[in-house]
Amino acid sequence: MTMPFLLSASILSADFATLGDQLAQAQAAGCDWLHIDVMDGHFVPNITMGPFIVATCRRASNLPLDVHLMIEKPEQHIEAFAKAGANTLSVHIEGNPNIHRTLQSIRALGCKAGIVLNPGTPASAIEAVLPWVDMVLVMTVNPGYSGQPHIAEMSTKIAHIRQMLNQRSSPALLEVDGGITAQTLPACYQAGANVFVAATAIFQHPQGIAAGVRALRSVVP
Repeated sequence: MTMPFLLSASILSADFATLGDQLAQAQAAGCDWLHIDVMDGHFVPNITMGPFIVATCRRASNLPLDVHLMIEKPEQHIEAFAKAGANTLSVHIEGNPNIHRTLQSIRALGCKAGIVLNPGTPASAIEAVLPWVDMVLVMTVNPGYSGQPHIAEMSTKIAHIRQMLNQRSSPALLEVDGGITAQTLPACYQAGANVFVAATAIFQHPQGIAAGVRALRSVVP
């Protein structure tokens, strides 16, 4: 039986001059979530959005907001993002020694908690915190910039994490982010992912947002 999957449209590639319209088009096209990448210029080299963008998206759309915190000391900022309207807050296993407490705090704020792994981090790094997460996010590019080429070798890690979740009968979602296109999505899907973050493939598709979503949906029968 075909496993259903969710599309999370990453606004990192949206046209911010017409953001409200872009979000409306993504929702009308059938996107399930909006993905918001938060970068502080320290954890990753780029600097992007803060809680005010999350609040803007919350006013502009009723889609769930999937917020990825690529920041140092995320525990200091999760409350602000929760209050801004985030539905899911995902934090990295890397560089977060108090990750268990942070995940508990995210849930206490009424959000779903996600754990993220960079490409160089093994699946085993998150094993101890799986009981406290609602989603695992596997980065299939090095985080920091939109438009990077997909790292195909991450399919092995995706499959390993799917096995870990199944062994625990965990309901946690398995999300992938990085270079997701109609060409790269099928291998990640076959490996066990069920949430796909797409940025340029949606917001910069040559035929428009709706065509980008259709192209991604069409590759899984």
